[in-house]
Amino acid sequence: MFRMSKTLDVITLFHKPSVPASTRVHNLLKQASAQAAETATEDQASDHSHQNATVTRDPFELEVNEGAPTPDQLKSIFQYLGGGVAGDLVKGAASESDALRKVQSDGNAFTRPVVVDWARGQAVVGDKESEILKLLKEEKEK
Repeated sequence: MFRMSKTLDVITLFHKPSVPASTRVHNLLKQASAQAAETATEDQASDHSHQNATVTRDPFELEVNEGAPTPDQLKSIFQYLGGGVAGDLVKGAASESDALRKVQSDGNAFTRPVVVDWARGQAVVGDKESEILKLLKEEKEK
């Protein structure tokens, strides 16, 4: 029987391996991705719901990007986070346009880690585990 496969939602981690917080977030997302991909078959006798307490969503593709976001990606991230976050995302940025200039001239000015759920229009800056888990659990807006 032929069945069209659904395209997986993409969650991007803007990552810097030398930053401990970024490594923690990377490990959390790898674990969550693996849990989301697991499915118990009907013939398994036990309930596995307790193992998937951190993630209650469809499987997703985890994209790890060690570079800075593109200008379009950065604009989307600003939109997902709301106003007044330029300085949180880009060191020394006073505005979104200033942040775009700084990232284009120095990709290291971009703060990492940043987790972005492109399909749901959400982002989390830093290693705020509870916010990241909330992002992973929330249902897609209808």
